[in-house]
Amino acid sequence: MNTIQEMNRGEPTYRPNILLMEDEFSVAKGLEMVMREDGYEVELADTGQKALTKFGIKNYDLLVADLRLPDMDGMEVIRQVRETRPKTNVIIITGYPSVATATQAVKMGVMDYLRKPFSDEEIRAAVEKALRQREKESLEKLIVETQQERLIQKEEVLRVLERANQDMDFMRALMEKGSEVLQEYRLSRKAKAAIVSGDLEWIRKNVGELNEEQLRFIYKRLEREAW
Repeated sequence: MNTIQEMNRGEPTYRPNILLMEDEFSVAKGLEMVMREDGYEVELADTGQKALTKFGIKNYDLLVADLRLPDMDGMEVIRQVRETRPKTNVIIITGYPSVATATQAVKMGVMDYLRKPFSDEEIRAAVEKALRQREKESLEKLIVETQQERLIQKEEVLRVLERANQDMDFMRALMEKGSEVLQEYRLSRKAKAAIVSGDLEWIRKNVGELNEEQLRFIYKRLEREAW
C-alpha cells in the first residue's frame, strides 16, 4: 500500500501533486495513468518552458523529469526548479543516462534516476519514496519549528512577569487592561489568557516553576480575583 492509499483509508485528504515533464506523448500518458491509479494528481508538460511556467504559478510535491526536451536541457529545468522551489523533490527519467548527468543530479539533490525503459513498479516505488521523503522532511521541520516556538513563548512569558515585577506602571496596566498591553510580545492567546487571569497551573505546565519575583504579578492578580 503506497503513501496516498494509506492516507485515503480515513477521511479524504490532500492528494500529492506531480508534474510530469515528458515530450513523448505515449510515455507521458502511460506514466500519467500509472500515477493517477495510485491516487496522485498529475499534470503534464511536454517542454521545459511549459514546466517552468507551471512552476511559476503552482507548487508541486514532485517533478518527474525527462532530460531530452525539444526546447531546452532538462537539467537546466531541474536547476531552476530546485532554486525557486527547493521543497519540490525530483525524479529523473532518461533514455540517455550518463555519469555526468548522474553526478550533477546527485549534487542537485535529485531523489532518483531511472533509466528507460523501466517498469511500472519501478516508477511507483521511486514516486512513493520521493513523496515519503518530502513528508518526513516537512514533519521534521514542523517539529523543529514547534519546539522553537515553545521556547520563544516560554521566554516571552518570563519577560512579561519579570517586567511586571520591576515596572509598577506596567503591572498596573496589565492588571487593568489585560492582554491589550501584551501586543508587543510573541504570545499565543492561551499564554496571554494565562498571564492575565493568573492561571498558575497553565504557566507551570508550559513555562516551568517560577521564582518569587516572577510570581509576584500572579499572586497579586489572584489576590485581586479573591476580592
